[in-house]
Amino acid sequence: MPKDMNDIEERRSKTLILRKPRSTDGSEIWELVRACKPLDENSMYCNLVQAEHFSDTCVVAEMNGQIVGWISGHMIPNEDALFVWQVAVSPKARGLGLGKKMLEHLIGRDACAEATQLNTTITKDNEASWALFRSFARDLGGELSDKAHYKKELHFDGHHATEHMVTITLPEEVEADAKSAA
Repeated sequence: MPKDMNDIEERRSKTLILRKPRSTDGSEIWELVRACKPLDENSMYCNLVQAEHFSDTCVVAEMNGQIVGWISGHMIPNEDALFVWQVAVSPKARGLGLGKKMLEHLIGRDACAEATQLNTTITKDNEASWALFRSFARDLGGELSDKAHYKKELHFDGHHATEHMVTITLPEEVEADAKSAA
């Protein structure tokens, strides 16, 4: 078997665990995000607070005891919408569909049961994120739309590319499944 095939088989054989993050995961999450360009690096403190205060709407993926995936998110106040802030997948876990698995896991949680839509922001040049969320919406049977939201000059003083608000309408079956699992 070619070396590349061995690597793929080895990665697939590793056990993935999807779980809520703990505050003690903060530094490992921070290191993962730093290794996943072009994600914005937040402070380690930010990741620690996200892991502790928003654990119900964040996901950590572990493979052999090491954090290889992370989604930070929160329910938008006064809306039935889950906002996904960042999705990070370690190079060690790429090619396993982990980003989509974490999104599916997240929308199935009790804390997200009231969500009728998922929102995230993506810059136009982040092809990996566009591919993930388009694939997720398609597999879910949800509608995906986007529009410029946080604008380069207006919001970022010219220092960051415009972020497009991506909205995925969650099908009623997904909402019903989440509510019946509660």
